[in-house]
Amino acid sequence: MLDAVLGYKGNMASAKAARQVGEYNAVVAENEKVLLQRATREKEANLRKSAERLQGTQRVATAKSGIQMSGSALEALRDTFFNTELDAIGIRYAGSIEEAAKINEAAMARATASAQSAQFKTAAYRTVLQAGEKAAKASMGMPV
Repeated sequence: MLDAVLGYKGNMASAKAARQVGEYNAVVAENEKVLLQRATREKEANLRKSAERLQGTQRVATAKSGIQMSGSALEALRDTFFNTELDAIGIRYAGSIEEAAKINEAAMARATASAQSAQFKTAAYRTVLQAGEKAAKASMGMPV
């Protein structure tokens, strides 16, 4: 009977540990998602700063040449602006994909932990039931 109690307690402790490990892994993934969000915002901000410097350089070069900001010069400035926006959209999109992966990773960690915990609990109950069966057979004088 002592084996049954120890088996039960051990499996229940393993179930609790599995839940805790799963929750820890899920929290780590959620924290990584926050870091990815920050990195995405920083990448986009850096892109915009670089684009502003480029646009400034384009304006200065155009002004130095003595021509008006029209025609080809204006088209080049426009292209810089639109390409920057397209790149920013790409950065945000890539960031959102990485964030979704971290959300899924956290959910999977919790689901896996729940399944493992249930397996350990089932093993704990099985241990108690088997011990009860052995005790009942022994009290009836049946071979164990």
